[in-house]
Amino acid sequence: MTTIPEEFNLQSYDFDLPESQIAQDPAERRGASRLLVLDRASGEVRDCMFADIAQLLPRDALLVVNNTKVLPARLIGRKESGGKAEFLLLTPLSLIEPEARTDGWSTAEVEGLLKASKGPRPGERLHFDGLELLVLEKGEFGRSRVRLNWRGELADHFLKQGHIPLPPYIRREDKGEDRDRYQTVYSREDKLGSVAAPTAGLHFTPEIMAALEARGIRTAEVTLYVGYGTFSPVRCDDIREHVMHAEYAEVPEETAGAIARARAEGRPVVAVGTTTTRTLESMASHLGGIGPFRGWTDIFIRPGYSFKVVDQLITNFHLPRSSLIIMVSTLAGRRQIIDAYNHAVRQGFRFFSYGDAMLIR
Repeated sequence: MTTIPEEFNLQSYDFDLPESQIAQDPAERRGASRLLVLDRASGEVRDCMFADIAQLLPRDALLVVNNTKVLPARLIGRKESGGKAEFLLLTPLSLIEPEARTDGWSTAEVEGLLKASKGPRPGERLHFDGLELLVLEKGEFGRSRVRLNWRGELADHFLKQGHIPLPPYIRREDKGEDRDRYQTVYSREDKLGSVAAPTAGLHFTPEIMAALEARGIRTAEVTLYVGYGTFSPVRCDDIREHVMHAEYAEVPEETAGAIARARAEGRPVVAVGTTTTRTLESMASHLGGIGPFRGWTDIFIRPGYSFKVVDQLITNFHLPRSSLIIMVSTLAGRRQIIDAYNHAVRQGFRFFSYGDAMLIR
């Protein structure tokens, strides 16, 4: 029997977390979260407040954020038999190419997650308010290729009747406040289409952004449309066998230029969130350097990977045995991350999407 090296063994990325520390709701106000600071060189951890983030970053840092906006992408409708059905759109809105029909309807093939009792099977139709769905092909783990038919603007149907697709570890239905609190303050309407928030950004407030600017910390934007891969678990004992779901990412020319200048001047690049990290590292891996980038990425950052752009990372606390805890362990060291997570558990930090934050520097 072959022994899996520790750094590639999925069980090495486990930790014990009380259910009570999985945040079910956002903090009472933005910016009120706690912040665990991990110094990679010494292994030292400090308990701080996120409101002090501007003072904890180098004055000359370049902060890079993911400006995507979460779509209320979960629709609840019915099958032709009358049974309840759910659909979660996975294809980013900006990549959907509708065809206009002569009867005033529009149509397009997209990918999504389907949930219903007894099916639905290829050829079945699902009905929503002003929108119809034809199942074309079923894939693994609920993913399906479907054809949508609708009148008017497709985004409007989701904005009107859709639900915010909260992660499965938030054990409640979405509420009205989630439409605001599950968005970053710098999300952009023209980047609407993610099915999950880049949650490290949820801690920022306009006041914190102003404090960063006052300290001379510059900000740049990328886009990664957060998809199903965020929730998809690693199912292989040997993590080298795991394949990431592809997500669509964009690095505009202005951001590429800001990163290139920071690197040339020796200023640190601080990524806000693992989605920003994936975008920047995908850019560098695809291009062999820094430049404008647009395309699909399935990069899996695991031990052995050498970071090409990101120097420091602001992130939330991640699920055990997930691709995200593997990514941050690759940056900071597996043992240091597990020790830091155990410290966070002992100190009562809140975990996952609506939880507290961590600065790895």
